[in-house]
Formats: sequence, C-alpha cells, structure tokens
Amino acid sequence: MNWWWSRSVNTPQIKYSQVEYCVTHQSYQNVGLIIGVTGVVGNSLAETLSSTDTPGGPWKVYGVSRRGPLVCNTAKVIYIQCDVSLATDTQAKLSTLEDVTHIFWVTSAFDLSSAKCCEINGAMICNVLRAVIPNAPNLRHICLQTGAMHYMAVHRSIDGKLRVISHDPPFTEDMDRLENIHNFYYALEDVLLDEVSRKKSITWSVHRPDTIFGFSPHSTLNIVGTLCVYATICKYENIPLKFPGTKAVWDSYSNASDANLVAEHQIWAALCQQGKNKAFNITNGDVFKWKHLWKVLAKKIGVEYVGFDEAKKIISLSEMMKDKGPVWDKIVRDNNLISTTLEQVGLWGFADMLLAGGTSRLSSINRSKENGFIGFRDSTNSFIYWIQKAKDNRLIP
Repeated sequence: MNWWWSRSVNTPQIKYSQVEYCVTHQSYQNVGLIIGVTGVVGNSLAETLSSTDTPGGPWKVYGVSRRGPLVCNTAKVIYIQCDVSLATDTQAKLSTLEDVTHIFWVTSAFDLSSAKCCEINGAMICNVLRAVIPNAPNLRHICLQTGAMHYMAVHRSIDGKLRVISHDPPFTEDMDRLENIHNFYYALEDVLLDEVSRKKSITWSVHRPDTIFGFSPHSTLNIVGTLCVYATICKYENIPLKFPGTKAVWDSYSNASDANLVAEHQIWAALCQQGKNKAFNITNGDVFKWKHLWKVLAKKIGVEYVGFDEAKKIISLSEMMKDKGPVWDKIVRDNNLISTTLEQVGLWGFADMLLAGGTSRLSSINRSKENGFIGFRDSTNSFIYWIQKAKDNRLIP
C-alpha cells in the first residue's frame, strides 16, 4: 500500500519508500508553483500540497492566478496575482521565486479549435518558464496538465453543429497527433519540451485527464459546479431537472477524473522516477453514465428528476440560462451564498459541448498503472463529494 492508493480508499496513511526528495536551503522539502491555482485542479493541488502527510513535504506553495485568491480556500498558499499572458507581468512577479523546485501548470485559455488560442497558450507557458527556469536553480520537474481532448478535435460547422474528429478509443498515450488541426494542447507540449531541452536537469510530465469532477467558484471547466447551478435554478423555479444533452451522451459510457486524484497523479510524477519524461492519461479507473449521475444530482439538490425524453427537442443550456442572471442573484441573496454572478458559475457553453456530443472518448490508464501509480476513485462517489463540497463552500444552497 502507498499514499496514492490509501487516499483512494480512505485508509490510514503510512510511510512510503518510492519517493525521491529534493531538499532546499529552507525548512521545506520542496517548493511548488501552481499556475492556475483557482481552477478545479489548482484548488485541489493547493489543498493537497498543504497537507502534512503529502509526499515530498512539507511543501511551500506559491499559487498564481489572474483573479487573486479563492475566498473559500483554507490551504496555506502564498498567492501571486499575475496575468501570465503578459510577459512583463510574469517576469516581474515570477522571476524572483528562486526557491521553486516544481511547477504545476493547470491553466489554459480555452478554445480548442482556434489558431489564435494556440498562440496565446504557447505564449503563456513560455512566459512562465522563461521567468522561472533561469532564476530557480533547484527547479527539478514541471507537470503540464492538458486533457483527453488531445485525442480529439471539435469545430462548429456552417450549420452551427459541433463536428468531432477523433482517434478510435480507447485513447492511449502513444497515439499520433491529429493532423491539420489547431489544438492548443499540442502548443503547450511543444513549448515545454523546447524549454526543458535547454536544461537537462529538469524533468517533465504531461497529464491528460478527461471530464474533471472538482470544485472551484472560478473555473472555466467546472462541470460539477455548472450542473449544480442549473439544478438549483430548476429547484427554485419548481421545474423538473431535464438533461440538456443528447441521447448518445445520456446512454454512453464516459470517463471522469477526480480533481484530487489528478493532483495526486501530478505529485506522483513530480517525485517518482517512473513518472518522469512521459505523458499519462489519468481517469478515475471506472466508467459512468450520465443517466445514472443525473438521478444523483437531482437527489442531492432536491429537485424533481425526469428521464431522457426523446420526443422533446434538445435545448442548450446556453439558451435556457441566458435570462436567468436575476434569478441566480436572488438565490445568492436569499441563501447567503458567496457572491457570484451567473456568468462566473454557469459555464453553459462548456457544458453544451460536453453533453451534446456523441463520440465515445474513453481513455486507457494502463501506462500510469504500469509505472506504479495505482490511485483511483469511484466516479459516483466523486460526483457526490464535489456536490457536497460546493454546498459546504456556499456556492449553492
């Protein structure tokens, strides 16, 4: 048994022998720099690295975000408000972090099909690496989070429908890149490999989760929070919780990646030799169907559940929620929730893209297991956990 496995089954933690440690000149064993600390995985990384039982600890943790710190995060993090898309801001604020030993890149400017987005994301990671690498002599490892969309391309045709180009699943890390598409995950990887090639002492790892179940009130990819907000509005208006996606998505098997598990996976790769200089898929290790989780969501929020109605025309969440801003404002006031706008917590376009597809996107995680990572999660329990986390942090009633 090791730390990653014991976290998965909630057993008492024990000592571990697979981890290599990097001792700095301070009282910390390692110093992590989280780029995108207010995202769902950034939030989990902040809490996990701050824990007293985390391998490689005690960790000193810097957290970078454009917005500033999460109002509901209790992790011991030194926050740095920085726009990493600006080279001058990044250089001024990150070049002074001479004690960093590990970088965790868990942010993005999200638009998988845009050539401009490839340029923006490539520039963002380039700004960070060029500010930190020359000035942090103890830097050992860089974790880059991308995703299962590495194996797919989505674009909107003239008729407005989403079109998907994809490898034949299950996705494996040795699959070639798709040709003649714009995918900013490729740009991120290219910049990372180019920058670390100039300093052989630095290792790297790429992490490709699928649909992430996690918590953050400020994230562009928080599907659990978005669906909780949708269900809460349905409850407030006394209407049943209808599934806004397609029958194919409703019935098909899907992968999820628990945000805490993704954080553990990155810490494993950062510290264990088997995780270095490789790309890894990371999912919970099981499959789920939205038709089953939809009942769970309805029960946890306390709203009427209805099954998929094939006779009804699918209406996107973007369409359904476009005038619900005042409704959400009233829900926030009446329930003393943390102050958010509907635009901050309801990421309808992302949810529409996720739920309106029809292509299977299952990923193999054999490479992680073969190299010693045996963490996992039950996806239904994960879904329930993060809904409760949203409640406990007053994102929803």
